[in-house]
Amino acid sequence: MGLFDKIIGGAAGDRLLNVEEAFAAVLLVAVAADGHVSDEEKREFAAIVNRVQLYRAMNGDQFSAMMDKLHGLHRREGSERLIERAAQSLPSELRETVFALAADLVLADGSVEADEKTLLELLQSRLGIGDGLALRVVEVLAIKNRG
Repeated sequence: MGLFDKIIGGAAGDRLLNVEEAFAAVLLVAVAADGHVSDEEKREFAAIVNRVQLYRAMNGDQFSAMMDKLHGLHRREGSERLIERAAQSLPSELRETVFALAADLVLADGSVEADEKTLLELLQSRLGIGDGLALRVVEVLAIKNRG
């Protein structure tokens, strides 16, 4: 980090995400995990975002601008780096929540591909989610999304 980076910022890609961006970044990576976003995953993503308190103060333009930024970061840096950046910015009280919501998105279309399983393991690791909780979350969501 350069001398003035704390004041004027480093490269755009080096700046920390804010909490809203970090939360949405995890959800974005989850919905795009298998390289295809199904209609069900799109609906689930929209439903989740509409329920989460973090986004209540944002208008549609602000949310769209944030998502454009995150899509750009995802394209340039990839899923793993974006998850690492998100994990740095997420407070501990939101980590379990975003893990559960991301798992719900992964399981929303009723099937789980190998790359989606890998993503869940990566999220569990980077977010510091214990094995027992991760298994319970995925088990309950698998039941929820069966029908």
